[in-house]
Amino acid sequence: MPRVLVVEDDAQLVRALRINLQARAYEVEEALDGVTALRLAAAHKPDAILLDLGLPDMDGVEVIKAIRGWSQTPILVLSARHLSEDKVRALDAGADDYVTKPFSMDELLARLRAATRRRQETAEAKAQTVVTTDGFTIDLVAKKVRRGADAVRLTPTEWHLLEMLVSSPGRLVSQRLLLREVWGPTYVENTNYLRVYMAQLRRKLEADPAHPRYLITEPGMGYRFEP
Repeated sequence: MPRVLVVEDDAQLVRALRINLQARAYEVEEALDGVTALRLAAAHKPDAILLDLGLPDMDGVEVIKAIRGWSQTPILVLSARHLSEDKVRALDAGADDYVTKPFSMDELLARLRAATRRRQETAEAKAQTVVTTDGFTIDLVAKKVRRGADAVRLTPTEWHLLEMLVSSPGRLVSQRLLLREVWGPTYVENTNYLRVYMAQLRRKLEADPAHPRYLITEPGMGYRFEP
């Protein structure tokens, strides 16, 4: 039975989430504040976390950052904050999805299923040494890429960028995370670097670089690899 940690101080919403999740065979734990959420997440290792940003003791973004220090558990933000900068902050901190209140319970449950499915796919992908698509093959151990019978030469930067995306199939990888991991923490605002190198990767790997099939842009947020 998958375990979901609900981090929310609205008792009525917590009750609605608990009823709907338990009806679908989820085990539910509840935390009314950030400190309790961190303690339960560390002690019980939930399969997913539903997190409100407006907690009484700390901002939900800080909870995300703390959890991401040691866990890749899917985190779905539930928030009344509608501004794009709030969404970007949460996604940059490591959230997997962002759902604004009020929301449809059916939509939330679908997003929860998708997040947990992506986590499983990501774990399986990391266990693989070779990633194969219809267009190209990536050997993660040998650090080699082939299109059909032809070897594709990548620069170290191109390889690092591709490796990060391929290691999280189907999942949005934020611009700031890519810039920090590939170029370093002083480059997190240099989004033009990403545009240049993603264009280079697409020219080398995509059949139609102007209409990519595998290396997808999420405008203003980041990129994802669709296998």
